[in-house]
Amino acid sequence: MTTISSATDTQSSAAAASAAAAAAASSKPDVGEEFNTFLKLLTAQLRNQDPLSPLDSTQFVEQLATFSSLEQQVKSNTSLETIATLMGDLHAFIASEWLGQTVSVESSWVPYSASPVQFSVDMPEGVDRATLTVKDNTGNAVWSEELDPADESYTWDGLDSSGNQIVPEGLYEFGIDLFRGDQYIGTAAPRVITTVTDIGNENGALVLGTASKLTTGLNNARKVED
Repeated sequence: MTTISSATDTQSSAAAASAAAAAAASSKPDVGEEFNTFLKLLTAQLRNQDPLSPLDSTQFVEQLATFSSLEQQVKSNTSLETIATLMGDLHAFIASEWLGQTVSVESSWVPYSASPVQFSVDMPEGVDRATLTVKDNTGNAVWSEELDPADESYTWDGLDSSGNQIVPEGLYEFGIDLFRGDQYIGTAAPRVITTVTDIGNENGALVLGTASKLTTGLNNARKVED
């Protein structure tokens, strides 16, 4: 025997489905659970509706629209969780690839902390002479020397032009002038050679922290082969 619910039962079921829809739409912590509740109530409503007083088509369309919206929220939440998991895996992978590695980081401003600063320079083709000038944060030149373009790396020991140790520690600006014969052809920035000590996140981008206290994005870091 087929059981037919009354119009009152149908209206109660419709109200319950609508309430579940509203709760699911406004519930951020667990949209998936509310979505399942809404789906069960809507299904029960359709099965038990009174054939002589079926669910109003407008109301049904509205509930289907809510159903579609909730479905998209659930899918979106699942996608966000998947992306978060993948980002975590990517972070761990990058950390394993870069932590402890010797890298070169391009920077005109170089932190000095009582230890020699080692750096390299991307010398353009045809350069046969280069001059390094080190300035403090007030713009005063404290050191100058000729660089051999054929060398792979260079070191500044933190001495000033008189051979005295630089005090205080801090940031120093490295300027490298390039020449071809007597012709000045431009400048270059040093690439500080240092070690990666940590991996961070800045505005959604991975950032490398280094022993030299420089921080840099992956696009500005190069691994230095031993």
